[in-house]
Amino acid sequence: MDINSEIMARSALEKLKRGNAEYLSAKSPIGDISPSVRQKTCDEGQKPYAVVITCSDSRVIPESIFSAGIGELFVIRVAGNVMDRTQLGSVIYAVSHLGCKLVVVLGHTHCGAVHAAIHDEPDGYVKYLTDEIRLAIRDEKDENKACRLNVERSVRVTKDALGVSEGDESGLAVIGAIYNIDSGKVDFLNEI
Repeated sequence: MDINSEIMARSALEKLKRGNAEYLSAKSPIGDISPSVRQKTCDEGQKPYAVVITCSDSRVIPESIFSAGIGELFVIRVAGNVMDRTQLGSVIYAVSHLGCKLVVVLGHTHCGAVHAAIHDEPDGYVKYLTDEIRLAIRDEKDENKACRLNVERSVRVTKDALGVSEGDESGLAVIGAIYNIDSGKVDFLNEI
């Protein structure tokens, strides 16, 4: 098995932190997207070192934010980074079949889905998203606090689905983080 699929959660988190530090001063993408890496991942399959569940917001680009290239991150995107059966199925696939040991729920500042959950009354399919976010934020009106509450709920839902508890000895970790749209910095909400 390739070393990337065996990276422990703590090592994966340190790699994400280093990648974000590189991103903060980068003028162009840093991750390896070369033809040789494309061919290698085609021939040998993907071996991501972390799962990142994040919002669909076009300003949030996990591969760039963490200076990652092809095959390094298993990214799941949905507006408001809410967790339902489809997203959870994707996480479980990445953990059980690809060997990922770190799952990061990455919310972000200035989130339109969180804003809508606080200030709007959407209907139709958008209401599914805002209803999920409202379960997390309840009556919170501060968008930054609401964003964090939403991430924390998605972390709990993901941990429950994976059967991860405090002191878990499987080496698997699920943590939350907030991407600051203005500065590019990622604030991790938990340590491992």
